[in-house]
Parts: sequence; C-alpha cells; structure tokens
Amino acid sequence: MADAVGEETDPGSGDHRPGPEAGSPGAAALRELELEPGPEAGSPGAAALREPEPESFKDLGVTEVLCEACEQLGWKSPTNIQKEALPVALQGRDIIGLAETGSGKTGAFALPILQALLERPQRLFALVLTPTRELAFQISEQFEALGSSIGVKSAVIVGGIDMMSQSLALAKKPHVVIATPGRLIDHLENTKGFNLRALKYLVMDEADRILNMDFETEVDKILKVIPRDRKTYLYSATMTKKVQKLQRAALKNPVKCAVSTKYQTVEKLQQHYVFIPSKFKDCYLVYILNELAGNSFIIFCSTCNNTQRTALLLRNLGFAAIPLHGQMNQSKRLGALNKFKAKSRSVLLATDVASRGLDIPHVDVVINFDIPTHSKDYIHRVGRTARAGRSGKSITFVTQYDVELFQRIEHLIGKKLPAYPTQDEEVMLLAERVSEAQRFARLELREQGDKRKRRQDDDDDTEQSLGIRRKVVGGRARKKLH
Repeated sequence: MADAVGEETDPGSGDHRPGPEAGSPGAAALRELELEPGPEAGSPGAAALREPEPESFKDLGVTEVLCEACEQLGWKSPTNIQKEALPVALQGRDIIGLAETGSGKTGAFALPILQALLERPQRLFALVLTPTRELAFQISEQFEALGSSIGVKSAVIVGGIDMMSQSLALAKKPHVVIATPGRLIDHLENTKGFNLRALKYLVMDEADRILNMDFETEVDKILKVIPRDRKTYLYSATMTKKVQKLQRAALKNPVKCAVSTKYQTVEKLQQHYVFIPSKFKDCYLVYILNELAGNSFIIFCSTCNNTQRTALLLRNLGFAAIPLHGQMNQSKRLGALNKFKAKSRSVLLATDVASRGLDIPHVDVVINFDIPTHSKDYIHRVGRTARAGRSGKSITFVTQYDVELFQRIEHLIGKKLPAYPTQDEEVMLLAERVSEAQRFARLELREQGDKRKRRQDDDDDTEQSLGIRRKVVGGRARKKLH
C-alpha cells in the first residue's frame, strides 16, 4: 500500500479540491440534521448553491487512483447520492444518507473510506454492518474492485460459515471488515486477539433493516467496544424512529444527504397488480411466466416453505427456477445466487432475504407472489429491477385477503397502480397441469422434510426435482438443466 499512498499526495485531497466544493459548507449547513426526517428539506437550495453540477468523480474531490478504479468498474459519472455525500464525506463529516435502493450508496461510502485509507494506511480501518449475508458479500466485492490497484484487503464475517476460517481471516488484519452484527459479536467475544479499538470508520448500511431485524442489542454492544473518535456513515432507504434513535447515539453533528423526496420507486419501473382469487395464484403465476417468457424473474414469497414449494412446482412444469431462503445453508444460498447471476436459471424464488441491496443487473421482472406485510418492503422488492437507469416491470398479486395491504402500498408510493391484463380463460386452461404439479411439489416437500430429519446434511435441493418433472403430464423435461 505504501507506493499507492505516495501517488496520492499530489492530487491534494486535503485542503484544495476542484470547484464544486466551494459551496459545500453552505450546502452542509442547509442540510444540517434535524430530528424529524424531512428529506425534502434542503435539496433544491443545496443544488443551487453547488452550481455548476459536478460531472465526474474528480470534480467531487476523489483522488486520481480511485477515479481510475471507478472508470474500470464502468462508473462513468457519480449518481445523485454520490454527488451529495462524497464532498461532505471527504471533508470528514458524519453522514446520514437517505436514498432509494439501487442508487449507488455503496460507492458513496466506499470511496471516502478508501481515500482516507490512502492517506493513513492502517489495518482494521473500517467496519461495515449489513443486515444480510448476501449484501455483505456484495459490498466486499465492491471494496475489493475499487481498492484492487491499492491492495485493499477485506474480510466478510457472517453467520452460516465456519468460525475458524473467519478467525484466520481476521488474524491477517484486513483493512475493511464487512459483517452482520450477530456474527461480529461472536468474534469480538470469542476470537483471541481480535478487537476494533483502532477503528476509524463505521458504516451501517440498510440501517432501518438492521434495526427491524432486532439487532439493536448487538449494535449497542458494538458501539460500546469501538472508539468514539471515528467517522460514522448511516445509510438507509427509509428513515424510521429506530434509525433516529440510533443516529443520536452514534453520530456527531451529522449532515443529512437525501436524494429521494419521499418513499418512492424508480421512474422507469412499470408497476402493475393482478387481482385474483387466492386458490388460483399458482395458475396465474404460470400464465404470467409463459406470457413474459425470455425475461429474468425474481418472485418474492412470504415464507421459506412457500418459496421452496413454488420453486418445486415451477421446476415440475419445466421452468429453470431456483429457491433462495433463510433455511438453506450459506453455500447453497451463494450457489443459488451465482446460478441466477450467471443466467443459468431464469427464475429466482426468494423470501425478503433478497429484497435488500442485491444488485443483479439483468432482472427484468419482479413478481410479488405474496404481498409484503410491511409496505416499505414493497419498495425494496421492486427495487431489484429497473436499477441504474434501466427499465423494469413489477407485478403484485392481490387476493381477496390482501386488499388493505395493497391500498397501504399505493398510499405509501403515492400512486394508483394499473391492472396487468390477463386472459382468464387461458389461465383456467392451465389448472389441470398446475394442480398435478402442485401434488408432486407437496410430495417432494414432504420427502425433503423427512430427509432433513434423518440426516442434517441433506441432498442438493437445487436439483432434486429432475426425476419427478418427467412424470408430470405435459411438463417439458429440459435436458439442459442437468
């Protein structure tokens, strides 16, 4: 790292930065944090103060070597949240970042940390807390990619993976630790020689979700064992009372950087609903998958069991479907994600474990098979498509039992959704095949449950139904799935 630090001195990331910085203190004052959320508070005025609009990462004060890393990653120009947060972060202020999902939040906190690391190389320099394991791996990939030319090392500390190998990774003292709160506490309490007393940066990504998942006690413990003299970045798509409470405990005189005026979904996202009788949900799902064949889908279910059942049902009907839920072990979860990312599977069935932060650019359609009980989760789910300026489609299934939940979602996003056109007669033609596939799916679920009881190390549940699919009337047994 030493040679990279040498390179960094001439761009002058300290006192002098290019033009757009000039207005920052004023913009910062405008956006100074109040206790009430009020994201709309400063944006227009702040924008006026910061004319002309910064066009590149260099304009925002990012050092040369990191600008090159952004270019290699294909980040041509900063996103809105990066334009707001980077100048303030590079001045060394604490930040509360409120931005819609898919808006480049990871870059907004990774770049200032890496730039500070260039100035003062140090091990165990930054800690990033995330709510889910998949998001932790994704953030780690971005840190490694941005920091590859300067030799940054990161370690991912999450549940579901062997503690011993993680202890060895921590013993090597990486620059950045990306962790879920529970497993980090395990290591702080049980791993000899591991502590975070020298920590300079703390990031809480998706802070509202971390607190909703009842990690409050873990977060309190972590805040007690890390230095008070640190920079803290709190990033969240939604501002809740719990997040406000946390900001008072963890941040010093923070600046709020908000780029979404209210809870909102991306403009290029076409949102629809389908009003259907509860007992025909499976038929309508198969109908829509056939109608939109050739696209890549994420289908959200409310429970692990329903996720697994629907995946088996679709496989029995010849769809390349794969499940992702909390009851799968970590290697299978990563395996499922990688198969979907590599496009060898076109349908990912998931619980809300996949609704936050996962960046899979090629998702064309999000289907809410089970409507989310928390309206804010709807925003995160549909945010898996139409990312980074692309267009996308979302379809929400509304049964006779979901009307009130659906109205809450419409109220939250401030718009009435149009109905998705369906041909009911065509849907009913599928009923016989679907009910037979349902029967086989139930049998397989029972078999899997029995196997799990007999031995913990169950078979690979991503390929179990190949044999049974051939028995289904009219099911297309695709050889290429082997």
